[in-house]
Amino acid sequence: MKGFKNVKAYLPNKGVVVTNIGFENGKIAYIGDDASKIDEVLKVDGVVVPGFIDQHIHGAGGSDGMDGTEKDIQIISETIAREGTTGFLVTTMTQSPENIKKALSAVKSVMEKGEYKGAEVLGVHLEGPFICPKHVGAQPLEYVAKPSVEIFDEYDAVSGGNIKIVTLAPEQEGGMELVSHLAKLGRVASIGHTASKYSDVELAVKHGACNVTHTYNAQTALHHREVGVVGSAMLFDELHSEAICDLIHLSAPAIKLLIKNKPHDKFVLITDAMRAKGMPDGESELGGQLVIVKDGEARLVDGTLAGSVLKMNVAVKNLVEKLGVSFTDAIDFATANPAKNIGVFVERGSIEVGKRADLTVLSDDFSVLATLVGGEVVYKA
Repeated sequence: MKGFKNVKAYLPNKGVVVTNIGFENGKIAYIGDDASKIDEVLKVDGVVVPGFIDQHIHGAGGSDGMDGTEKDIQIISETIAREGTTGFLVTTMTQSPENIKKALSAVKSVMEKGEYKGAEVLGVHLEGPFICPKHVGAQPLEYVAKPSVEIFDEYDAVSGGNIKIVTLAPEQEGGMELVSHLAKLGRVASIGHTASKYSDVELAVKHGACNVTHTYNAQTALHHREVGVVGSAMLFDELHSEAICDLIHLSAPAIKLLIKNKPHDKFVLITDAMRAKGMPDGESELGGQLVIVKDGEARLVDGTLAGSVLKMNVAVKNLVEKLGVSFTDAIDFATANPAKNIGVFVERGSIEVGKRADLTVLSDDFSVLATLVGGEVVYKA
């Protein structure tokens, strides 16, 4: 059996312990004290944690999910494996129906083949076009559309039924109907790019909304007479809260406030990264718009933040080293929590016998030493 001998690993309900981990046929087959069960040893000098899951990422390595090709999805897959990510949702954005369908079709093809250079595609996060014109952020205004059950079903069919999350503005005409429809299908209705007030969020939660897209960003802020989406995210335990923890999109106190007010399993780290991640500073592109990347910030020409170039291992490091979050909590935020949110925790998100051998090995400084997908090494430093 292939695996790790006498390695430090983060196991659920045990914390970081020294153990042996063996895997066969892509799954974890043994965890325990008997090192003799491991006959093909992978030598590492770090901590083994579950592979990271990024439920909100647009691109990396010069490619974007909206490029609409299998090649570009594979480039993203290979690039983000270097930061310890083993599964991700290809995230689309507000664009023409033709471009969205092209992207969804490429995802369908990649998932049907099931062959990856790095991290595995777990589905789609449809971010737009069903958003509020006043909160587009870096999304092109001309392609914003009213929420529509019919259009969603059309997009979902093109994707092969693989849309896992839909970011939408529930206060828009047709919004609550789409939230209800998504909930009935077992998909994640995510409140984002929205002008919703508390009463809108309350109603959306009653209809089945269960996620907030990049909390704080492109939504109504917390005010003492109207708590908006931000305050509602903290009040409703039903809502998972995504957060871009690059310390650019959010300040350290803002992140601390959100973590303090969410149940442990409802805070989700995302990168919201765009194609410039892993590339040199300079000019890039998002949805046909010029993006300038400098010193770790990606902005449109008018200064609007245009996604991030954040790596998931750096997000975890920021929480631990700059916010004082425990190592195991920070790992949960990037593994178990997104896995639970998108309905794949039965097979991913923690190191347990029977689950996939999707594993990441971290050094003391949170550098990624190795990434394994299905028990196979896809990246080694």
